[in-house]
Amino acid sequence: MSSSVIDFIATEARFGARNYEPIGVVLSRGEGVWVWDTQGNRYLDCLSAYSAVSQGHCHPKILAAMVEQAHRLTLTSRAFHNDQLALFYEEIAALTGSHKVLPMNSGAEAVESAIKSVRKWGYEVKGVPDGQAEIIVCANNFHGRTLGVVGFSTDPETRGHFGPFAPGFKVIPFGDATALAGAITPNTVAFLVEPIQGEAGVVIPPAGYFTEVRELCTANNVMLVLDEIQTGLGRTGKLLAEQHEGIEADVTLLGKALSGGFYPVSAVLSNNDVLGTLRPGQHGSTFGGNPLACAVARAAMRVLVEEGMIENAARQGARFLEGLKDIRANTIREVRGRGLMLAVELHPEAGLARRYCEALQAKGILAKDTHEHTIRIAPPLVITSDQVDWALERFAAILTQDFS
Repeated sequence: MSSSVIDFIATEARFGARNYEPIGVVLSRGEGVWVWDTQGNRYLDCLSAYSAVSQGHCHPKILAAMVEQAHRLTLTSRAFHNDQLALFYEEIAALTGSHKVLPMNSGAEAVESAIKSVRKWGYEVKGVPDGQAEIIVCANNFHGRTLGVVGFSTDPETRGHFGPFAPGFKVIPFGDATALAGAITPNTVAFLVEPIQGEAGVVIPPAGYFTEVRELCTANNVMLVLDEIQTGLGRTGKLLAEQHEGIEADVTLLGKALSGGFYPVSAVLSNNDVLGTLRPGQHGSTFGGNPLACAVARAAMRVLVEEGMIENAARQGARFLEGLKDIRANTIREVRGRGLMLAVELHPEAGLARRYCEALQAKGILAKDTHEHTIRIAPPLVITSDQVDWALERFAAILTQDFS
């Protein structure tokens, strides 16, 4: 690494909290699927900021909407109306078929907002005794980093020395409808679950799982809350991952790609009266629903549909998945994915996935390891067939090596 790169990294280490361990590259520019480092080296981004940059880096139409709105009005707080919020509501409801919308900023805020809302619904509508509401979650979940959320994580790194934690959560295995049926009680208000567990390594549940889940939740008057913050907005080759099994959540959480990577925007979407229990003063956010965020999100949703990115994710995801499966390497334990949400899990004896990610960097590919032995692959949805093939050549070259 050059001295300037070392300086950037050293300065981060000197002043910053060490809550991340980035790959050793300093990025300075991005366009479409490509990013460039401070030395001018080009890389194919196979992480997309954990799926936040689904529309590609610095999409010109989203950028134009952001700049135009920034010249007009950026923030009013919700003490006043603004001329972008109603349009955002109308357009996201039309896109997703939702009835009510609660705008927030980060994905974690959307999750916390949903937890508050379903508990309130449980007490005021379902009739659960005060203070007794239960929410069922899955082992190996990832719903954010707030104190409320890490309290029901099963990752010791996420939980360690952050307690005490709030009660009211039950943890069951992911992909096990029988376990869900056994965990539901009269006090259960919601089942909070990711359609595909992203941080756990792109773990896909068995076929038919969510059909059973939907039936169980309906039969027991339990709100099905789908965290689509990573899987939503085209990442899996459908607008929402729930569509792969033809179900509809009661509450859907969106974030990340909702702004195309330009600005923190998230939303809680409801198809029933869950959000209707909130009254003025009971929940809010200074920045949630601000005009700049709404203008950016409107543009991000528009280009996703108008430019056929969802359909492209389905096509290129199938191509990428098949290409990865065709790689004959003793290092590979399993290849899995849906749309452009992919993962290569390595045999433990092949060595840590980070070593492979560092080798991929040298070949012009930026990917990220998770859970020690898994490489996550999630390029922007604008990737082309030629770019997929270019990436596959480099994955094949690296995965056939042994870094153990």
